[in-house]
Amino acid sequence: MTTRLTLALLLLLAAAGPALAVNPDERLADPVLEARARALSKELRCLVCQNESIDDSNADLAHDLRVLVRERLTAGDTNAQVLAYLQARYGNFVLLKPPVDPATWVLWFGPAVALAIGAAVVIQRRRAQPAPPAPLTSEERARVDLLLADDK
Repeated sequence: MTTRLTLALLLLLAAAGPALAVNPDERLADPVLEARARALSKELRCLVCQNESIDDSNADLAHDLRVLVRERLTAGDTNAQVLAYLQARYGNFVLLKPPVDPATWVLWFGPAVALAIGAAVVIQRRRAQPAPPAPLTSEERARVDLLLADDK
């Protein structure tokens, strides 16, 4: 019973961890704007943590960006305007899903190209392997048996 309770508390704390990054003083009074701010914060990369969204990060810069997002939304910006503003200020790196353009083709298509090249190499190597030898004819088998009998 104690183990289950401990496990349940740990799971609850793990699930609540990312939600704790947004401080109560950052939240907007309007629930619609707050929901938009949270959605945008999940699309933006923490520039300090790099693999976390600013919604999940506890870094000071992530806090500043969350506040900036809320300020822009409160000022009347659309979601696209907020993302464009941050993209212009910090580059594509601030977006967790960068746009598909020539500068990001390697990012988007590189893994597929690497997989295709790897598959081509594997197929080429399999084709390059020599064919298994043909089975011995009855005459060859008899000669081998004769040679082996001489060795005894």
